[in-house]
Amino acid sequence: MITKLTGIAIALIGIAMLYMGGKLLLLGGSPFYVVMALGLLFIAGALVMKKRIALSACAVLLWITLFWMIYEVGFDKWQWIPRGDILGLIGVWLAMPWVVRPLTGRKYHPLLGSTLIVIVAVVIGLMFYDPLSQEGTIGNARQPGDAAVARNDWSAYGGANSGLRFSALNQINRENVKDLQVAWTYHTGDLRQGDDASEYTFEATPLKVNNTLYFCTPHNEVHALVPETGALKWKYVPEKDRSYLQQHQTCRGVSYYETPAEQAPAAAAAAICRKRIFNATTDAKLIALDADTGKRCADFGTDGIVDLRTNMGEIRPHALMQTAAPLVAGNLVIVGGSVMDNGFNSGNPSGVIRAYDVQSGRLVWNFDPANPEHTQPVAADQRYPYDTPVAWGTLSADMKNGLIYVPFGNASPDELGIERDASSNTEKFRDALVALDLKTGAFKWRFQSANHDLWDRDNPSQPSLLDIDYQGARQPVVVLPTKTGNLFVLNRLTGQPVYPIKQVPVSTDGVAGEKFAATQPVSSLNFLPEPLSEKSMWGITPFDQMACRIDFKSLRYDGNPWTPSTEQGSIVFPGNIGVFNWGSVAIDPERQILVASPVRLAYKYTLIKRTPATATQRMFTQDGQPYWNENFHGDYAIHIQQLASDLGIPCIAPPWGRMVGVDLKSGKTEWLRRIGTTKNLNTSFLPGRFPIGFPMGMVAHGGPLMTAGDLVFHGATADNFFRAYDVNSGKLLWQTELGAGAQATPSTWLGNDGKQYVVIAAGGHGSLGTKLGDSVVAFRLK
Repeated sequence: MITKLTGIAIALIGIAMLYMGGKLLLLGGSPFYVVMALGLLFIAGALVMKKRIALSACAVLLWITLFWMIYEVGFDKWQWIPRGDILGLIGVWLAMPWVVRPLTGRKYHPLLGSTLIVIVAVVIGLMFYDPLSQEGTIGNARQPGDAAVARNDWSAYGGANSGLRFSALNQINRENVKDLQVAWTYHTGDLRQGDDASEYTFEATPLKVNNTLYFCTPHNEVHALVPETGALKWKYVPEKDRSYLQQHQTCRGVSYYETPAEQAPAAAAAAICRKRIFNATTDAKLIALDADTGKRCADFGTDGIVDLRTNMGEIRPHALMQTAAPLVAGNLVIVGGSVMDNGFNSGNPSGVIRAYDVQSGRLVWNFDPANPEHTQPVAADQRYPYDTPVAWGTLSADMKNGLIYVPFGNASPDELGIERDASSNTEKFRDALVALDLKTGAFKWRFQSANHDLWDRDNPSQPSLLDIDYQGARQPVVVLPTKTGNLFVLNRLTGQPVYPIKQVPVSTDGVAGEKFAATQPVSSLNFLPEPLSEKSMWGITPFDQMACRIDFKSLRYDGNPWTPSTEQGSIVFPGNIGVFNWGSVAIDPERQILVASPVRLAYKYTLIKRTPATATQRMFTQDGQPYWNENFHGDYAIHIQQLASDLGIPCIAPPWGRMVGVDLKSGKTEWLRRIGTTKNLNTSFLPGRFPIGFPMGMVAHGGPLMTAGDLVFHGATADNFFRAYDVNSGKLLWQTELGAGAQATPSTWLGNDGKQYVVIAAGGHGSLGTKLGDSVVAFRLK
């Protein structure tokens, strides 16, 4: 009876595999699944008829499958999973005595048993081998320079206005980092509830300055803590407008200003707010708070608030927001902006850059991409032009040379350019890194990181400023990470490339009326993901892998990151989350080492034709969920979804997250590692979260921190862990599991007790599905 039941079960598996494998074969895909299905059906028939050949046939099919796996993906154990797991389990079951004895009269089948022993031995051996990891060591000597870096304090979002995410502290180092322990944990109480946005994220990087730790929460509360204990000094709690229509409910950081000592006597009359915390909010306000009390600065704007909707004209609900920390440089506080992507075809808020006086909130200058030559503040009755590129990431400043660097992104709608004017100023500043005069906002130079962007390839990262000795010549540079995976290294005074850049040809064939760029820039330092193929598709079983293979063969993909979107659907790899995002990179300017955590995720972009009759109709997915990218009154709505199986697992094989170490003197990537594990993943195929931490390499949303202790601290991965790595080799030195996702960038400082602290926000990320929370956790040595 057991052989017949086993035969029936295998027959059902074989029929399902034959059906899906046949669909794949008809699309021009691999014939192997049909071969495997026929083999399973033969084994099933032999079992039902109680023929011992079933066992030998299973052994032969196992050997064929093993050689096929090696042919397709080499010795990558993670890619073996969907190709061999079901057949392997069938083989193990058929090798059991209760199956073998009825067919042979013996407990053991030599051919099948020895086959399984060999395969198990190979799999065990592969547990100690990773074809992805690139071993190497960076040996650059430490040579202190004049780059602006964090020291005892962490006084700006990136440590300093240079945006390096580097600290000169070295009390915690490679030898003693294993002794880190929790110093304190603080709970903000600001948790997602009610009608809050689905993308509710605690991404703040705390500042430590003025003997206080400052940070903001997703609802723009500002909390001030005692750095050594986590005790609350004060908090500012604004009114909360909870709305699921808010595209991003997050605040990545606050900024600090202190009146210089030589000006302090003049400010003594207004003793409040000699030290200020600035917070830019998701409802488009710039708020100045007294850094000692948390009360609003009455002399700034109107009772401490500047309304960033001023001169913007009519703004649709939730269409204008601020998510990045403002830039405080000299006596100015400078903000960009963020808009709701792809909501409407036109009438989207301006991407103007505005600089305000830190004391009064008076507008000092504005740089409008539509009118770049007019930086004098606009008149009260004027409106900034709609639909210009926005800079939603954090800006950087070169105080020595009096320049600020603005990483402009796209203008909404991001994925359509049919109605764009190629000759306009707006087009020239799309996806452009722009250098402006700090005092006047006057234009200095620009560099475009993408040509006619149709993929939401914003420049999301804070630019990093340092001097490097590239090929023996010292140059002042700015490093710009991009969503495509390029790391553009430019002379920060002129905008000219330091690392070579080439223009590569791309397809110009797409939807009617679209104007495609014929080339796209590629830096010699890049982490553009390798092109996909059908063999790249993944899953946890042959069935979801076949579904992904069928998707791959059905969708358009040109083999590069610039595949045009189509009405039939296209694969865009990397997708709109990008290889690099707001977490940027970390750079040690003293050793000229860059560390980054590039992401690999593919997405499906589908254009949905709009007509006059459907111009304002909401569009819904098959399961009844509304699209976020409606583009009302446009030519098309845009449906963007991760290229994933029905189980919610990415169709591309891991790693989805990596960490790399680059020697900036040569531009060479010296080491590469997978980062993150499967533990705590929010899965649709299992109840709750995945309990086992397989080190596949997880998506990381957040940035790294480097220190002069030759360490890299990194949370960000979708597994709730906080880790420390050796910057020379990328070797993991320490890790701890947090109570929620740490999709944030850590910071570090020296306490009044003489101890170095490292802190990270652990509050999760709504879109990534990591566990939500409200914790700020600080660590120090035992």
